Amino acid sequence: MNNYIGHPSQIYGVEEHRLVGGRGDGMRLYEVRNAAGLAFTLSLDRCADIVRLSLHGVNYGYFAACGYVAPTYYDQEGFGFLKSFTAGFLTTCGLFNVGAPCTDEGEDLPQHGTISHIPCENAYYFIENDEIHIRATMRDARLFGNKLLLEREYICPLHENRIELVDCIKNIGSVEAPLMMLYHCNLGYPLLSEDMQLSIPSTSVRGMSAHAESGLAACTTMEKPQRGYEEMCFAHQLTGNPTVTAKNKASGVGLSMSFDTRELPCFTEWKMMGEGDYVLGLEPGNSLPEGRVRARESGRLEMLAPGTKKTHHLTFVLTEE
Repeated sequence: MNNYIGHPSQIYGVEEHRLVGGRGDGMRLYEVRNAAGLAFTLSLDRCADIVRLSLHGVNYGYFAACGYVAPTYYDQEGFGFLKSFTAGFLTTCGLFNVGAPCTDEGEDLPQHGTISHIPCENAYYFIENDEIHIRATMRDARLFGNKLLLEREYICPLHENRIELVDCIKNIGSVEAPLMMLYHCNLGYPLLSEDMQLSIPSTSVRGMSAHAESGLAACTTMEKPQRGYEEMCFAHQLTGNPTVTAKNKASGVGLSMSFDTRELPCFTEWKMMGEGDYVLGLEPGNSLPEGRVRARESGRLEMLAPGTKKTHHLTFVLTEE
């Protein structure tokens, strides 16, 4: 008990808000603050993804030009995904496709799947043992098709600038279902600049296109925003429980990401140094963003048996000097 305050929200807490106006009209948001300066926003109508992330008011993520876009405006045709790709700090990709649109075994699959445009059907929060817990459930299912349930939990200590993400994916259908997930974590200014140092403990790395191969030697070097920059994607091979770190030597802010490669064996770096489109994607997943057809052909497509589940753990730590 703190006798200096009238309500815990003076120091920490979770508040639910709704947006008014524009294409985000009516969207539900959880605004989360701990007692150590960490603040983040969850979009409850977009898979409870993290759209804003900051420490003591300093921004860590990227927010795309389209801004907040409600699922109502989602266009799954071709690359229509980009019209509503808010990015934010985290966009969840999947659950049935990651990467480019494709047709796999007669099923048309949109870019990066549909889970990031599915609203939570159940979301709540509570505080215990000096931790903020937020839980949400999303259902990616259809009649005569695959049926997966995503149960998500965020755990944020009140006095540490750390976010733990635990996802449990359950096959609630009666047939084996493909599972493709990629955690599209997007770093933005002022964490991201030419002064940011990126460390990825990979045992090997390759460019995912001929253009990316040409930039392989400088894949962890950030540049100033450039007009006409063409994005590059790099596939890193990681083992064990790696920690990927990004630190800006000019501002002193930094972020680390940890995960288990037994759960998420793939890691993609998306480097985009364009003017206005200035973002670095750090993307652990159980697949590379190459589409389900290529995942199946390469033997990397994970299948989930009926009645079974898969759990993913990620940890994000924010730092400052």
